[in-house]
Amino acid sequence: MRVLLVGSGGREHALGWKLARSDRVSELMSLPGNPGLADLGPIVEGVDPNDVGAVAALARVHAVDLVVIGPEAPLAAGLADAVARLGIPVFGPSRAAARLEASKAFAKDVMERAGVPTGRAWVFDEPAAAHAHLDQEAGPYVVKADGLAAGKGVLVTESADAAHAWVDRCFGGDFGASGSRVVVEEFLSGPEVSIFALCTGTEAVPLAPARDYKRLRDGDTGPNTGGMGSYSPVEDLPDGLIDTALEQIIRPTLRQMAEDGNPYTGFLYAGLVLTDSGPKVLEFNVRLGDPETQVLMPRLDSDLVDLIESALAGAPEPPRWSDRAAVEVVLAAEGYPEAPVKGAVITGLETVPDDVLVFHAGTRRDGNRLVTAGGRVLDLVAVGDTIAAARERVYEAAERVHWRGMQYRKDIAAG
Repeated sequence: MRVLLVGSGGREHALGWKLARSDRVSELMSLPGNPGLADLGPIVEGVDPNDVGAVAALARVHAVDLVVIGPEAPLAAGLADAVARLGIPVFGPSRAAARLEASKAFAKDVMERAGVPTGRAWVFDEPAAAHAHLDQEAGPYVVKADGLAAGKGVLVTESADAAHAWVDRCFGGDFGASGSRVVVEEFLSGPEVSIFALCTGTEAVPLAPARDYKRLRDGDTGPNTGGMGSYSPVEDLPDGLIDTALEQIIRPTLRQMAEDGNPYTGFLYAGLVLTDSGPKVLEFNVRLGDPETQVLMPRLDSDLVDLIESALAGAPEPPRWSDRAAVEVVLAAEGYPEAPVKGAVITGLETVPDDVLVFHAGTRRDGNRLVTAGGRVLDLVAVGDTIAAARERVYEAAERVHWRGMQYRKDIAAG
């Protein structure tokens, strides 16, 4: 079968790597792809993945048998709807269902009506009311642009001044239309964990959990990022957490979405905080996490195409997982996340051992050279019998890669 994968980041390279390993896939096309995905099959350049009509038409012209949508923006734009209207199987939620991620206010409303445990939230359409609310609250403060902001619209801070400034940034247009509404949330204290599920209608099966690291620097310091590394399995989870998440969070949300006329099909990511009173939802994402996908795909023993087709048929199959561990380290550009420097020449990739996976996240070809083209540039993933073994292997590989200003955390999966 011919598969079209939509997206260009490290998550999509990991998905493409897994899809290409399926005996059922004869050709993997990627749009817009990246230099890593180009090694797995043809890439389509010159088509905006958010131009849903153009992408759907391209899938029809190329007689694509399955479209897999990686990132959130095309989902929020309605790409799954446009492809489905042409009768092409597509994996990813509809535009209406994708609002679980595209609007934090929408997600909070769904969770409240579904009885899903989450922090309290206050939604503001103009700055004065948001500032007045912050004046009445004590820190820590959680201030979010309501819409999609590529992981950069969230501030968690102890500083009231910083929280007020973030409100002004949102309403001032720093995050475009995504900041035209602001959500202030209750701060939830506790360790975070990512729970993923394969969903269709009101049915869901869990994927293996993973833990990621959002802050830029060691010790969870520095600004929030899209993610600086991850590992799986997560061995310190409370007993029964996965079953609890399915019964109290994932399935009630799916039932509420279906009841509202927005049935959900696709991967669903629940970012949880393990509070003293139990797990609570920090956020929903309507796709697999990035960078968590990069450690889940190497541990997945099931054929990814088979899993997707089982969900599309309305009966998602439980995935099979390797007993081995995976650790990922993100190599980021100088200036990330505020102002990543692009165009730096990447060297040393040819010296990375063959058993360490290299997923491209923000690279491009400049003649014969590979250069940085985004904030998170490369994802290195090692698999080992234990977390410690995988961690040692991936950091040995990280030392072999170089470009001007390269930065990465040294404490991923350190315990």
